[in-house]
Amino acid sequence: MLLGGLGIGGLALAGRPVHAQGAAQKPAEIKLGIATYLSGPASVFGVPARQAADMLFDELNAAGGIAGVKVRPIFVDEGPGVDHFVGEYRRLVQSEGVQMIFAGISSADCLACAPLADELKRPTLLWDCGTQRIFEDGSYSYAYRPQANATPEVLAALLYLLKMKPDFRSLAVVNQDYAWGRDSWEIWRTGMNTLKPGVRVSAELFPRFGATDFSSEITRLLALRPDVIFSTSWGGDLDTFIRQAADRKLFERSTFVLPLAESSLERVGKTLPAGHIIGARGDHWFLHPSPADAEKLKNFTENYRKRFNSYPIYATHHMAQAVSAMKAGYEKAIAAKGGQWPTDAELTAAFRGLTFPSLTGSVTIREDGQGLEDQLIGTTTHSDRYPFAVMTDMVVFPAASVTTPVGQKSTDWLKGLKPDVLEKMPQPVAFR
Repeated sequence: MLLGGLGIGGLALAGRPVHAQGAAQKPAEIKLGIATYLSGPASVFGVPARQAADMLFDELNAAGGIAGVKVRPIFVDEGPGVDHFVGEYRRLVQSEGVQMIFAGISSADCLACAPLADELKRPTLLWDCGTQRIFEDGSYSYAYRPQANATPEVLAALLYLLKMKPDFRSLAVVNQDYAWGRDSWEIWRTGMNTLKPGVRVSAELFPRFGATDFSSEITRLLALRPDVIFSTSWGGDLDTFIRQAADRKLFERSTFVLPLAESSLERVGKTLPAGHIIGARGDHWFLHPSPADAEKLKNFTENYRKRFNSYPIYATHHMAQAVSAMKAGYEKAIAAKGGQWPTDAELTAAFRGLTFPSLTGSVTIREDGQGLEDQLIGTTTHSDRYPFAVMTDMVVFPAASVTTPVGQKSTDWLKGLKPDVLEKMPQPVAFR
């Protein structure tokens, strides 16, 4: 299972100056601050992540914790916004004395906290946010991302569309109006203009984050009839958009490309029709066609379903990856120090170049802090075995093939893509 094997590691007591931590002491407990959405429409995504964290740390602590030290997660809500999140980050470090932070879901929150991690010298894993700008526009010593960013997540969906349904001539975008929605559209548009120039963009629609009524956007899309509707919306926003679009037969007029829709499948049921393209923000899918360790994925899925009565979604996978990265980082730092406890600086340095197991494969954190993970894209289909759409014709894109190289900007790299990239795309695997 994910947390199996020897667990070692620890951190110095929080609040001590870095120069005083040469002989770091084993803490009484490891306090871990975790930011996720616990309120608002995004909580349909954030609460499952918390549930996964609760389950994983319960399992870890039941097995003795990390070298006998139990982990105590302290959860904070991202729901109230960026200013609130920044205040909570500082409180976790300065008042709660957490030794590490997992932050966060919102791209805006991660853009705000990455420089804070360096300022406060607190190891921080950006466990879910997607914007590629964090490590392309900045360089940090205490912030790392144990999963992919927007570029491979969006590019994989674009390549899949170009390969499977290459004849589209028009496209509209419906994205949430904040950093993630704007960034992901720029990535898609740049890649599309490079690999299929001449596609007519019928509409660029950016409803506010947390919107509950998409009637005006749907009315316009019904009138424009674009061949493809692209949306990287997620959480409650995406659930609502899918339901309202289905009610008005929009899925019958256009092919939808929804790179984050895996997390909505169970909630919207068979409202999402067959024949549309969806992604899982990585290779996260309980029916993954070729997991590295099928038993580990099965155990996690069954344990989560037994405890929470639902299937794990990609948010739970991202949380599991953060826990796995944390554990592996401790082990690497301790080994490098000959069995002694690492300082904050020694621990955070261990994440650079770290490879650790995920539920479906493995992830490597590059020297720039960015994680490399494969990308799974598929087409919706309906099966009597599940009361919601599942994926078929699944393609798992190798991480390196869809990720911007170190030191380059995504928009510049995407402009240099060649059409032969489609010839290297892996073969699709049908739902079984």
